[in-house]
Amino acid sequence: MSTSLNLDKDHLTACISCGLCLPHCPTYQTTQDESRSPRGRISLMRGVEDGLMPLSKEVIESLDTCVQCLGCETACPSGVQYGELIGQTREVLNSHRKVSFRLRAGLWILLHMRVLLFGSRVLAVLQRLKLVPNKALPVPSRIPLRGVRYVQNDDPEVILFTGCVMDVWLSQVHEAALSVLDSIGVRYMISGNQVGCCGALHSHAGFRSTANKQALEVISALPPDLPILVDSAGCGAVLKEYGSLLGTQEARIFSSRVYDIHEWLINDSNWRESLPTRRPGNKKVIVQDPCHLRHVQKAHTSVRELLTPFVECLELDDEGLCCGAGGAFSVDQPELAKEIRDKKLKSIQRAGRHLVVSANPGCMIHLESAGVEILHPIQVVAEYIGGKEDHE
Repeated sequence: MSTSLNLDKDHLTACISCGLCLPHCPTYQTTQDESRSPRGRISLMRGVEDGLMPLSKEVIESLDTCVQCLGCETACPSGVQYGELIGQTREVLNSHRKVSFRLRAGLWILLHMRVLLFGSRVLAVLQRLKLVPNKALPVPSRIPLRGVRYVQNDDPEVILFTGCVMDVWLSQVHEAALSVLDSIGVRYMISGNQVGCCGALHSHAGFRSTANKQALEVISALPPDLPILVDSAGCGAVLKEYGSLLGTQEARIFSSRVYDIHEWLINDSNWRESLPTRRPGNKKVIVQDPCHLRHVQKAHTSVRELLTPFVECLELDDEGLCCGAGGAFSVDQPELAKEIRDKKLKSIQRAGRHLVVSANPGCMIHLESAGVEILHPIQVVAEYIGGKEDHE
């Protein structure tokens, strides 16, 4: 019995199988398996869509092992809309195979902030008691025991989107972002727990109806006229895509107000006027680009521009190859995620023994669990603006 993936025929036929995507596909580079490449997966999608092959276990496994980093889209000379193809396919797959309990449970928890908060506090206590090995779960090595009470301004000029996991596990990044805004006199409010999850991981995992529901809730919960700053590359990517996800004018206007925080700061006149003139020390940092910042938002150069007055940015030699975190990928495909990460670790080692910066919580957690010293770029900026000169 044939299965329709409901794919756009023009998108499917746009791929000419030239192979220019192969060096940029982490699963192909790791496995050297054509069925784990973008053109191989598109070929399988065509076969299923045209009724030439069944949606077999082997086909599903090939499609499930895509990280959805979209490095292939950036490299593609034909403009293949691979993200749309794999996103639609994942949605259909969820109705034809059993989704792991671990993934379903994790995605459910993200939609219930009280459960996430409680569970995280329990994990934090267990970590302190050394009852949870650092590498047992895809979580930070030290989850905060208490939540942060952010000071907000009257008459805000911008909104900082705090999300769900990032706010509970990596609130220090939000604090750094707010301290930078304070330093240049920008008034702000936060989205907070009442807004919560943006639906990025649900969209990534193929649960588009849930992602759309979250998008509607986020849009209705936030003021309609302020810029929305995001310090999580994955969240920023999906917030910028609400317009295409929902297809409404309201959603398109909302998405037009979303900025990666680095992107917004380098274009803000307050930042330009307040930028310190000193260049403290000779600190070097390795910049690891999150795929959602490099390939989806295409705002990765703003990270370097923001950091350059303070530190020297070192580039990796892998042309932005994915680290293997991939949203929910490291939860659903842990072994392959580690194999992909090993390639990133070798690239980091070749760059030298320096601090790594990455603008996405998933990448930060995934690399930290392998022993990488890592911070968010905005944390580095906040430290220098705060007058700390000794970072060695």
